[in-house]
Amino acid sequence: MSDQLYLSVWLPGTLSNWRTRYFEKMLSLVPFSQREQPQSTLIIQGVSVTEPPLLERPMNGPVHLSDVSEILRDFQGDDVAYRLESWWDLWQYTGDDWEIRPVRMGLCCFGSEFDNGGSLSTNQQEDLRIDFGVDTLFLPDPTLTGSGRLVESNVKSLLKLVHDIEDELPLERRALETESGENFADKLARMMGGGEARPQ
Repeated sequence: MSDQLYLSVWLPGTLSNWRTRYFEKMLSLVPFSQREQPQSTLIIQGVSVTEPPLLERPMNGPVHLSDVSEILRDFQGDDVAYRLESWWDLWQYTGDDWEIRPVRMGLCCFGSEFDNGGSLSTNQQEDLRIDFGVDTLFLPDPTLTGSGRLVESNVKSLLKLVHDIEDELPLERRALETESGENFADKLARMMGGGEARPQ
């Protein structure tokens, strides 16, 4: 059964006022797809995810981060959140064969007073988040020829981005888990028939 996969990032409390700067830094680490792709979308919201967007701006890809940064400067505040829905490249099974194709990802930044709709209170929720989509993109399927090798390539892309973020951002903590709250590394280890394992 598929599940949504997230990377959540908490910044040290003393740096939370700089979350927009670190969001832009996180965006600079993402290997955005340079292939033909649908439009990306920048969404700005205030107060809560249940409120209508303050701005919803479509962008032709590949994304230019300078365009994103210019818009973010016009929307500041502890009750504001940003979400960039864009694309990166992963191996996907198309029904006949495997292809590298753009896959949607969501990159988020939450103000300290913004309610992101999660189970945590606003003062405990993450500062930054990446929504990677369904976890089946990163889990081997023994019924598909070549799945192990090509899904391993997807996992390497995922973990490289996680490690780059760990290296470049001043993290207090981070969690790579599914929407159900399961540690992704443990789920991957089970799918591969191994014991418990965690991303290094």
